[in-house]
Amino acid sequence: MKYKVTLNNRVYEVEVEEGQAMLIDEYESVAPVSVSYQSAALAPSAAAAPAAAPAAAPAQTQPAIASGEVIKSPMPGNILKINVTQGQHVEEGDVLLVLEAMKMENEVVANKAGTVAQIVVSKGAVVETGSALVVIA
Repeated sequence: MKYKVTLNNRVYEVEVEEGQAMLIDEYESVAPVSVSYQSAALAPSAAAAPAAAPAAAPAQTQPAIASGEVIKSPMPGNILKINVTQGQHVEEGDVLLVLEAMKMENEVVANKAGTVAQIVVSKGAVVETGSALVVIA
């Protein structure tokens, strides 16, 4: 039987045969995945892993966000380059930063003209979809 189990925002596709489990595929989950267990064999191991998840949550605290237009991350990835500084004037379409996702560099652009009120992330930071990146006033 095949199961998909989500642990710490990673989805594991598991195949169970005669009491032996084998990992088939592993990938990151963008949205929470509902898991239903058809076999009691997986339930204990899946229940034990989430206990470690709360320890990691406090490390990703979001700083206070300034007022203005918040530019959010369109996808999960790593911040490779920040092209603006706080207080800098930007025009609509200017490249604010470069986000690496799946080995591709993606430019995040200003959606309006204004002044950079806050840069929420730093170079090398790992962001999730919807994370605040830059605030334009």
